[in-house]
Amino acid sequence: MGVWGTKARRMSSVGEMTTYRVAIVMGSGSDRPVMEKAGAMLERFGIESDTRVISAHKTPDLAIEFAETAADEGYSVIIAGAGKAAHLAGVMAAKSLLPVIGVPIAASLDGMDALLATVQMPTGIPVATVAIDAANNAALLAVSMLAVGDPDLTSQLSDYRAELAEKTLAG
Repeated sequence: MGVWGTKARRMSSVGEMTTYRVAIVMGSGSDRPVMEKAGAMLERFGIESDTRVISAHKTPDLAIEFAETAADEGYSVIIAGAGKAAHLAGVMAAKSLLPVIGVPIAASLDGMDALLATVQMPTGIPVATVAIDAANNAALLAVSMLAVGDPDLTSQLSDYRAELAEKTLAG
């Protein structure tokens, strides 16, 4: 299983090292161009990420093992992207208590099949779902989740939103 990722560390305002890790998993290597955007966005906020190809259908035992051990491995959030049947996020959510953010990928049917498979989870097993191919938004949602208990990260997120507003008004 190939793993690639970013190593980022954040320094809090009181000089303490704060480390967050987000797992980025995808169903196929062809999903990489979309999912790399999540890693880049997390890196912007100083959040470490590891990216892996894990298929809910072709490597189900590996998917289950990863989901079951992700918290013990130090991850705080799982971002799962997949196209077509797109069951990866659901498997992650079913086997982990970590928050899972699903990224439906436009691999067929303009991504509508993946969107519906990701968003229609049964009661009790939630998956936060972003728009088709919106790995950036998945990363930003992960940052928002982590910022709940981190004033410095909240400030960075606020600054990012202010930059967005400035770019929009200048545009």
